[in-house]
Amino acid sequence: MSFFSAQGISAGYGADDIIKDISFSVEAGQLTGILGANGSGKTTLLKAICGILPHSGSCTLKGEGLEELSPKKLARRCSYIPQRSGISIDISALDVVLMGFNPRLGLLESPDSAMISAARQALTRVGLTGMENTNYLHLSEGQKQLCILARTLAADSSLLLLDEPESALDFRLRHRMLHTIRSWLAEADRCGIVTLHDPSLALNFCDRLLLLSGGVLTGCIRPGEDDLDKMEAMLETIYGELSLLRCKNRSGQEQLVMLKEGRI
Repeated sequence: MSFFSAQGISAGYGADDIIKDISFSVEAGQLTGILGANGSGKTTLLKAICGILPHSGSCTLKGEGLEELSPKKLARRCSYIPQRSGISIDISALDVVLMGFNPRLGLLESPDSAMISAARQALTRVGLTGMENTNYLHLSEGQKQLCILARTLAADSSLLLLDEPESALDFRLRHRMLHTIRSWLAEADRCGIVTLHDPSLALNFCDRLLLLSGGVLTGCIRPGEDDLDKMEAMLETIYGELSLLRCKNRSGQEQLVMLKEGRI
């Protein structure tokens, strides 16, 4: 049995399905990426998995059906990072991270000292050391994304869902974020599913890539195993004519580079 599996997921807004009959699985420790053109259903799929959108089909995590769980239990097992946090009030970065513990707390119960310590450690892990008391609204957009990531890491859920978490980050921080996520997934029984704005990041950090087109799953790429010709042909259905190259950086680490070919 797979660590996480989605079977026949269909969902949308109103009477129209945006995604249709999507099935896939993810093993423990893996990071699975979702690639697709704008409007292909990437965000809709993440929202269906975490229960924000009603859907048909089923999701199973560690043998447990997610649709059968109460919202509070589901929130303890599955963490979702949207493209925008929705936070618009004056609140410290530390208090934002402590929100990750809400599913574990009772009514009017406050985080204990262990939770506060874990929240501080999470901020340090994402590179926000010393910013615990900074007003969240005063952070840059990139720092806000890192703060929300820290909240998710502190929550310690088994399934991590991220919707373009790198979109407001610079080159250095994009790589740092993905390294942090991968190391966090490897520390315990966890897996992650991520949509990425930058396909080059997806090719170099994800174990598998699911390709969506028109709300339908059209293929799967394994960057570490598949040959370049196969990956080029599949990616061209999304991005048009392109070339993939395997290069090595100065330390000898191999990386995939994607180049646009033809007319833009």
